[in-house]
Amino acid sequence: MSSTAWPDDAFANPVIPGFHPDPSVCRVGDDYYLACSSFEYFPGVPVFHSRDLVHWEQIGNALDRPSQLVLPAAMPSSAGVYAPTLRHHDGRFWLITTNVGVGNLIVTATDPAGPWSEPTPLPDVAGIDPDLAWDEQGRCFCTIAGVSQVQLDPITGQVLGAPRRLWSGTPGAQAPEAPHLYRIGDYWYLMIAEGGTERGHAVSIARGPAPEGPFEPCPANPILTHRGTHRPIQNTGHADLVQGPDGSWWMVLLGVRPGGGTPGWHVLGRETFLAPVTWVDGWPVVGEVAPRMTAPGWAPAPVADPAVRDDFDAAELHPRWLSVRSRPAAYWSLEKGWLTMRARGDSMDHPEVMFIGRRQQHASCFARTLIDPADGRGGLAVRLDEAHHYELEAGDGQVSVIARLGAVRSTVATRAVADGPVRLRIDVATTGPADWSPCKGPDVLRLGVEDAGGGFEVLAELDGRYLSTEVAGGFTGRVIGMYAAAGAVRFDWFDYAPVTALIAEATG
Repeated sequence: MSSTAWPDDAFANPVIPGFHPDPSVCRVGDDYYLACSSFEYFPGVPVFHSRDLVHWEQIGNALDRPSQLVLPAAMPSSAGVYAPTLRHHDGRFWLITTNVGVGNLIVTATDPAGPWSEPTPLPDVAGIDPDLAWDEQGRCFCTIAGVSQVQLDPITGQVLGAPRRLWSGTPGAQAPEAPHLYRIGDYWYLMIAEGGTERGHAVSIARGPAPEGPFEPCPANPILTHRGTHRPIQNTGHADLVQGPDGSWWMVLLGVRPGGGTPGWHVLGRETFLAPVTWVDGWPVVGEVAPRMTAPGWAPAPVADPAVRDDFDAAELHPRWLSVRSRPAAYWSLEKGWLTMRARGDSMDHPEVMFIGRRQQHASCFARTLIDPADGRGGLAVRLDEAHHYELEAGDGQVSVIARLGAVRSTVATRAVADGPVRLRIDVATTGPADWSPCKGPDVLRLGVEDAGGGFEVLAELDGRYLSTEVAGGFTGRVIGMYAAAGAVRFDWFDYAPVTALIAEATG
């Protein structure tokens, strides 16, 4: 581990910003691994590594082959891959998750960076949010939302006996889900989320003498919730527990950061946060979940920030790049420093549009690319789902700004451009306190073209609230990237960074 000190004796939450919900974490020696939900995006289930629980680097995706993950065009957005559980047992990593409409599955790996195995289907395990836990005798228990449990052979996928109900959560609370089962000290602990993944979200816990229970609820339940508060982090829940390098306990959980006026809009999706946990009378007590957190009692192990620019010079795309439902090899290629994309579907409205993007991870940021549309149409897009996205499209001698908001699709602006490659740029800027009003949105998106010297001509300025979960619904967050709408389009490079990088570029 690094011997350097924590800057200002603090760290920033979220520890994994952007659309990274339903975190599940495990520790192997001095290393930590974490997996998240991915819904309708391919590849599925991003996997991260850390040495200090704060600094995380994506090392792969558990479901990165078409043979592992089928997401059909008829599948709605925010279906797909839900809530994984990642565990290490008997020298292997085990990941169990749900492909909604298909069923639950298990994949394994000796190296969490991959490759991961072909899925073992679990046809007799019904429900979402599956968990895996092993007792001292080697019995494997699968616990699912509801909350119920079945003994399982994780190698064959065969269930061993009938499912049994374990606990329904706090009386009156809806949606008991996201169960995780742990042996800690003298007890087995069953931790769940409840209240739904919106503003009423919470974490509750129970304990018992055996993995099958019976379970007694914690008298202080919920042990974590931000419901009914003005805290900047909301929707806190869907948590997992892990021990730090010094033996202290910590919780990873999802939360959102709403912005703007009333009711508050979150646009980055549900993000991964970290909180300290202490134990009192055999029950966990969760500390504050805040944007600025007191540093833990061990040295930081920072990782390099992702490069601002991807020149597409590598033989493969970085695992952070996402596509909608699939990424057939016939529709894209990397060659001589260019990413070529071939259209399938004529716009971002199409459920299988050829799109390659990355999660928006900063409230204020920019994305830009150099596109050659000589043989087609395409450009930059900010996507929440098929019915909620903004497009900046080049082709046929012009650049157009297109907005799709629910049932309405509109061309907002156009500008003629010369033949040849075009620089497209999208800036996202938050609305500050001075701009606040009850009806103000969380941010503004400026879409336009850039000259070779960095001069930016804004063609349209659009309200960001319409690309929020509060407007569109669903479980994801914004993804920014490149797409093809007709023929073939080529991209020389793609930049993404917080606005601080753009300021540094302008003044450097």
